[in-house]
Amino acid sequence: MKRRVVLVDDHTLFLAGVRAELGDAVEIVGEAGSVAEAVPLIKEVDPDVVLLDVHLPDGSGDAVINAVADDRPGVRFLALSVSDAAEDVIAVIRAGARGYVTKTISGEDLAAAIERVASGDAVFSPRLAGFVLDAFRAGDRIGPDEALDELTPREREVLQLIARGYMYKEIAARLHLSVKTIESHVSSVLRKLQLSTRHELTRWATQHRLV
Repeated sequence: MKRRVVLVDDHTLFLAGVRAELGDAVEIVGEAGSVAEAVPLIKEVDPDVVLLDVHLPDGSGDAVINAVADDRPGVRFLALSVSDAAEDVIAVIRAGARGYVTKTISGEDLAAAIERVASGDAVFSPRLAGFVLDAFRAGDRIGPDEALDELTPREREVLQLIARGYMYKEIAARLHLSVKTIESHVSSVLRKLQLSTRHELTRWATQHRLV
């Protein structure tokens, strides 16, 4: 089944080029040229992947992610930009994007990157990966061993499923538990990790390579 993709970029000629390059490899279910257009569109169509420019007329790519992530935790974001500036890359990755590639990428490689991101992998243009890893190594606010030791095995399991985009009801079914029990586990994980939303849990799990 083709991955359902939303394109977010304010350059119409570039969007047309991306459509042509991707061809039949994916199903493009929507396009937006601004943060204001992108947020309601993504919430409405609930795509597998959002291909996202980091600079939009009314804001940045991370603003889109932050506005959508809690409501649509299953949506994956892949940044596609002319910029390879560290601050641009780090901003969207910290917001929760699963990857960052530059606009020099070929259509075939872009289709492969979309598939990998949809499957849960992280994808970066080769020269960007190093400073992304360096940034997160420097920015971890709690060591992974120390934090994970605080969690019970069941809490770790719930955290991983939350980070993979499963809803409470789906997690309850997979683990043969009640929804209330899952909610209790999530509350405990949030408290122990000093986080406040499931989006932050997803980001934390990604940073600590649990997904």
